[in-house]
Amino acid sequence: MDIDGQVALVSGGASGLGEATARHLAELGADVAILDRDGARAAKVAAEIGGYSQHCDITEENAVAAGVTSAMARFGQAPRIVVNCAGVGIAARIVGREGKVSTPLFRHVLEVNLFGTYNVMTYAAQAMMDLPPLDTGERGVIINTASAAYEDGQVGQAAYAASKGAIASMTLPAAREFAKLGVRVMTIAPGLFETPMMEGLPSDTVAGIVESIPFPHRLGQPEEYAHLAADIARNAYLNGTVIRLDGAVRLPPR
Repeated sequence: MDIDGQVALVSGGASGLGEATARHLAELGADVAILDRDGARAAKVAAEIGGYSQHCDITEENAVAAGVTSAMARFGQAPRIVVNCAGVGIAARIVGREGKVSTPLFRHVLEVNLFGTYNVMTYAAQAMMDLPPLDTGERGVIINTASAAYEDGQVGQAAYAASKGAIASMTLPAAREFAKLGVRVMTIAPGLFETPMMEGLPSDTVAGIVESIPFPHRLGQPEEYAHLAADIARNAYLNGTVIRLDGAVRLPPR
């Protein structure tokens, strides 16, 4: 699909991977709508790229439906490109100190990462159904975000790895379901990236993380995720699979 002139919707587009993706798609000529719970930051990014923003808690179905509808009203048609970047990376052991359990955290992480992604995918696909197909037969593409942790989850990442593993696992069945509509579904599984999730870590911890990355010997840049998302949108034969973007890293147990 030619990105120029298309409507794109990015969840979590106010920061990190989502912000880089929103900016890159706008540079390529897309009209970009951002859904994010940080409404002020989303509005700032949208203003800078000539796009549109909507405050949205992706765990709330009604909020997601309203966000997709408002983006359609702003740009005059449903998005053909949807990139799900919203998520949380909270860590906790299943049973922590003094026997404390982490069930509430597990539920929250799945609610945001998995159900949030599912909500956006659902309402985006519903909107895409009414779009006329392009010359390629496509109506649109939905790109979800998993994580290298879906295969290499570390101690304390049970909730995060479970949520990202579920996102990876639903890629193929979703692609098969939407195939008759001409809607593709892909997932990117990033490794260790320079995002707000990493900013709070001590410098020696970051140095240790970088030490485990074979090549390039550094953290990934959000723009590299954005470029891959754009490449997926362009390539109509990419469908129903997960692409790791990780510099060949395999996460250690801790």
